[in-house]
Amino acid sequence: MNWAIVSLIVSALALGVAAYFYIWVSKLPTAEGKLSGIGKLIRQGSFTFLKREYKILSIFVGIVSLIIILVYPSPFWNGDILENLKMAIAYILGSAFSGFAGAVGISIATIANVKAATAAKEGLSPSFMAGFRGGAVMGMAVVSTSLAGPALLYLITGNSEIVLAFSFGASSLALFAKAGGGIFTKTADIAADLTGKVELGIAEDDPRNPAVIADNVGDNVGDVAGMGADLFDSNVASIAAAMVIAAALGQIQLLFCFGALGLLSSIIGVLVARVGKHGDPGKALNGGTYLTCGIFAALTLAACLIWNYELRLWGAAIIGMLAGVAIGITSDFFTGDDKMPVEKVAHACQNGPAFTILSGFSYGLLSSFPSLAGIGIAALASYKLCEPLGSDYALLGISVAAIGMLSIVGMIISNDAYGPIVDNARGVAEMGDLGEDVIEITDKLDAAGNTSKAITKGFAVGAAGLTVIALLSAFAEIISNAGLEFTGFDLMNPLVFFGMLVGAAVPAVFSAMLMMGVNRNSQKMVEEIHRQFNTIEGLKEGREGVQPEYDKCIDIATIGALKELIPAGLVAILTTLAVGFIGGVNAVGGYLAGNIVSGLLLAVLMDNAGGLWDNAKKYIESGHFGGKGSEAHKAAVIGDTVGDPFKDTAGPSINTQITVVSLVASLAATLFMSCSLF
Repeated sequence: MNWAIVSLIVSALALGVAAYFYIWVSKLPTAEGKLSGIGKLIRQGSFTFLKREYKILSIFVGIVSLIIILVYPSPFWNGDILENLKMAIAYILGSAFSGFAGAVGISIATIANVKAATAAKEGLSPSFMAGFRGGAVMGMAVVSTSLAGPALLYLITGNSEIVLAFSFGASSLALFAKAGGGIFTKTADIAADLTGKVELGIAEDDPRNPAVIADNVGDNVGDVAGMGADLFDSNVASIAAAMVIAAALGQIQLLFCFGALGLLSSIIGVLVARVGKHGDPGKALNGGTYLTCGIFAALTLAACLIWNYELRLWGAAIIGMLAGVAIGITSDFFTGDDKMPVEKVAHACQNGPAFTILSGFSYGLLSSFPSLAGIGIAALASYKLCEPLGSDYALLGISVAAIGMLSIVGMIISNDAYGPIVDNARGVAEMGDLGEDVIEITDKLDAAGNTSKAITKGFAVGAAGLTVIALLSAFAEIISNAGLEFTGFDLMNPLVFFGMLVGAAVPAVFSAMLMMGVNRNSQKMVEEIHRQFNTIEGLKEGREGVQPEYDKCIDIATIGALKELIPAGLVAILTTLAVGFIGGVNAVGGYLAGNIVSGLLLAVLMDNAGGLWDNAKKYIESGHFGGKGSEAHKAAVIGDTVGDPFKDTAGPSINTQITVVSLVASLAATLFMSCSLF
């Protein structure tokens, strides 16, 4: 069985499902009145940002492609430029596939938001289906392209390492897309909250607020395209890392088998997802996830028995899948609006913003232990399970665990993209005057979306963790294949220790640069909002026919995000190269270890602390501890403001950052061996 060909067939099937859902959602009715105009503003703003972002990133892709042609895998002056050209093409394809998936996500999200709001007039079930099937378009598009790319390259070239270049293309674009989208969305969100909720005491989506459209645009460019790019990157990277190790063991077909059957399981999961008239959207989302897990486990077990694949490798995949679900559940415990930590943080809000920050940050720190321990246990268990087959199989076990964790990523992304779609639906429903009944329904859908986003972020961290461990193994494999005896990275070696310290510092610097970008841009937008409220007569009072200048705030967020997204990404990439050329492969080994541990810790902390503050605010807004307008609410809004760049800018971007530096290290390993200072 040629599972690479099967992967292409299943990927085509997934794209067919995505096309069907796209047409189905697009044909749903749109309410008459202001709603259509609001939807057009959000769609226009989203695509304006995306086009300008991709224009800048295309220049970056072109420069990197030229560098690859010149020096990788060997300098062009050695006479063999054909392999370099193949690597450059693979890199460009990875970037293009990632960009395509992001564009598809933006396109459907900016249609589904209005359709879901309109469908809410008919009830909860129709609105849920509009939002979920809109999200499933993104899920199917991301996973089909992330599987088809490696399969196609392997069928054409037969070279497993070329997939690393494809993965680097996907990861580098994802890094900048996630960072740029995160800066955009939090610039608008923070400015809108501070001026609207805190200063004026108006609703979150009050159309008088000049930042409200930019906020809705940000949901799409940050939470839809950004998170999709993040998980696209993790899926490709896990396949690429596993292929490097599996090539020598003759197990590449097994990887495509698990990838194809995982995507098929997700297709079934999204097709059967439903919610009753008075059902629970959260249970529907979780039920679809658990169903997908069960189908994957059954199909892959059957495949292993039929085609005589090692059952220990199947066990490693199941370990990874279960670890992903467990980490997601852990994130839900610390961030769910019906869970104890959120209630505790909301209670602390009564005593002022200082206690809000302290309690949320503390719970964020606590949440890091089960998540990181879960990643470590999954890696150790999969290693030990496969160790009797041989040391190389033990390393492959970790890689297969990463693939297992990402086996249900089609369903995970569908759930995640559903979140910002229904969040937008709630906003456009309020701005479009669809009535309290519609807003109540969209609130229920939004609450489920918030939970699903929290679980997805936990899942994304777990996936990134296992993926980069697999990439570390691939790095070691590349070193061994190049002829250097590899005995591991000894912490007593000063080169390893040097690399570890630098690697541990990079996620902190990277995060700081992104959050300072949000800080600078938010201040500019707050000034613009104040200007409009002070100069546009009748705006603050909501006079009939008076509208804010929404485009001014969209421009501030767009220009600011594009200005800030490149430097942070370049710092991570250039530091990796600097460490390699200074200390060689030993320093890079330490660098990767430090980067992984520090990055995962900060990612979990910021994701969960930010989610805690957000849901503590929503808990108070639902009527607890004085409700909206109370002193507790004002403190909670400040906590949420601090948490916004934590959970939606820096935290999720770190996942991609640690993947990017691991890929850079693997691709440049042979150069470090021959060109290092020490």
